[in-house]
Amino acid sequence: MASSLRSFCLTAGMAACILAGAPSCARAQAHAPIANKATAGPALLPSAFAGWAEQGLATTGTSAAPFDSANAGVLNEFGLKDFAEASYRRGDDTVEVRAMRFPDATGAYGAYTLYRQPGMEHEAIGNGGARAANRVIFWSGVTVVEATFHHPAADEERAMDALARKLPAAVGSQAVAPTLPLYLPAQGLDRSTVRYAIGPAAYAQGGGVLPAGAIDFSQDAEVVTAQYSTRAGHGTLTLIGYPTPQMAMHAEKDLTALLKGPLPAALQTSSASALEVHRSGPMVAITSGDFSAVEAHALLGQVKYQAEVTLNRNLDFVGEVKNAGKMLVGIAYLTGIIVLCALIVAVLLGSGRALWRVMRGKPASTVYEEDFISLNLKD
Repeated sequence: MASSLRSFCLTAGMAACILAGAPSCARAQAHAPIANKATAGPALLPSAFAGWAEQGLATTGTSAAPFDSANAGVLNEFGLKDFAEASYRRGDDTVEVRAMRFPDATGAYGAYTLYRQPGMEHEAIGNGGARAANRVIFWSGVTVVEATFHHPAADEERAMDALARKLPAAVGSQAVAPTLPLYLPAQGLDRSTVRYAIGPAAYAQGGGVLPAGAIDFSQDAEVVTAQYSTRAGHGTLTLIGYPTPQMAMHAEKDLTALLKGPLPAALQTSSASALEVHRSGPMVAITSGDFSAVEAHALLGQVKYQAEVTLNRNLDFVGEVKNAGKMLVGIAYLTGIIVLCALIVAVLLGSGRALWRVMRGKPASTVYEEDFISLNLKD
């Protein structure tokens, strides 16, 4: 009886939904929170890793606001595709894992620098990781993962490394990380303070000291900011990368004028000796903070752009002049081989004809034949 009643209620509910209008039901379903792993493409988080097993269903979604409303604008700039949140258990221990997937490694690296806090210790996890107390964050390919352990575990790094290997792999151009951070000088750098931005929201959230309008992100600019420690104190190095050196030249002039005029609020506490602009190729570097003039100039002098050119040729390429010499030697060898072959063919044909005449009882040469017609010009 109870079973029949449940079946009747279910049928009645379906009928009511149809009568009320299928579009309304579809909208209600679309606005319902996603709480399953049935998503397009590979799942963002695995069901288990290194002895940790997923508890319940992972919460997934494609909008930045429900994942992190405070940084939604930044995540949208980096192109957040989807996210997943899951809880894992191993024995009596639990760990909360949050993962974000981006279109490429540029977005993943930028989000990683956003969530990495100053003072976190570097960890060799995935493409890069950091740790503070029971919180670990790392990025691998196009994915950023943040894990919070309820109780500190001795093998946290090994567990996170196992998780990194189970994340969806990045292929082709998606896996190419931004190269601008590689130009940061290593001496005096606090790695945990490096921030990467491709838009004004990420730049402001990362503690940028320049007005976003002076950088002009509409020209596909990218920015890296980092903190340095020197004898004079602490300071900020800002690297701006532009698509072309011509854009960088215009930006250098504008930024030089900016530092000479009324300073923005973020730069008013900087010493005058620390404010300096330097351009190298398509990059513009700016120092600010407590640097001395000598320290600022020395730091900027270490920022040197190196163009990377990829050619479709063998790696053992030795130069045009040497190749020309090899070509001439090859021509000489070929000419000698042709001449030698011609001599061999001539000898074979000549001796063969003479042998054939001797076998027929004739002289080896036709000079001695009686029917040879000759003109006795001496007579």
